[in-house]
Amino acid sequence: MGTDDYLELNRTNWDARAEVHAAHYGFDRFIEDPEHLSGVVRFDLPRLGDVAGLDVVHLQCHLGTDTISLARLGARVVGVDLSGASLAEARGLAERARADVEYVQSDVYSAPEALGGRTFDLVYTGIGAICWLPSISRWAQTVAALLRPGGRLFIRDGHPVLLSALAMRVGEEHADRVQQPWITGPGGSTVALELPYFEQADGVTWDEETSYAGQDAVGQPRSIEWNHGLGEIVSAVLDAGLQLILLEEHDSVPWDALPGVMVEDSHGEWRLRDRPERLPATFTLAAVKPAV
Repeated sequence: MGTDDYLELNRTNWDARAEVHAAHYGFDRFIEDPEHLSGVVRFDLPRLGDVAGLDVVHLQCHLGTDTISLARLGARVVGVDLSGASLAEARGLAERARADVEYVQSDVYSAPEALGGRTFDLVYTGIGAICWLPSISRWAQTVAALLRPGGRLFIRDGHPVLLSALAMRVGEEHADRVQQPWITGPGGSTVALELPYFEQADGVTWDEETSYAGQDAVGQPRSIEWNHGLGEIVSAVLDAGLQLILLEEHDSVPWDALPGVMVEDSHGEWRLRDRPERLPATFTLAAVKPAV
């Protein structure tokens, strides 16, 4: 699939999701409480640190709930997204929430040109983002182009192990259960690695009538995704000239990524109901662009 084909396919898909998601992203809390922050940004804060006074670009910002949260922490924020319908919802929310946020429509790889060559102190990318990009190396090069010397990349996203997994039912007994009785037995649901872990030239195409945010139907269900191995992500960041300063794996993710085998905690994070220590569900990576 060519570049224009995947961009148009995914743009149309996210345009179709925008109105559906707007009903499920807790807009009222942002409007009613001027100090409210998204759950994603609240999770990030201990690792993200103080962003007050920083020029920040939020790539793949979708409806802008995380973007507004960064602005409420004192950053000057520009949100970038492929979907015009998503940005229309984001601008409407920012106006009603009295948040000073700029939004620019662009795919990730075209962001440096769309932003007029501006550079930033922080490139921020949140949950569910880089799986929509065919080349992680090109993503890292784009991030490096957007950072000014001394600037920082911060990303928390779905772990590539999670994105290669499906919840499946065990059919046969495993011999190791004799010694390790907690191994899932026949008839039980468990995690199986069935989807690509490493980046592939051809993405995985999905036709899903509903989205992860509620069960409302979306008008254009087809999308295409790519996974990127953790080593590939780290190598891409290093090859782009950035210096790694943080890499942490987490056992939780802020959506029900494997329905039927995950449970939600009081902070809106989901992890495996049984033995969550088995699965790296998300990762946080931070890197800096060396000062000249």
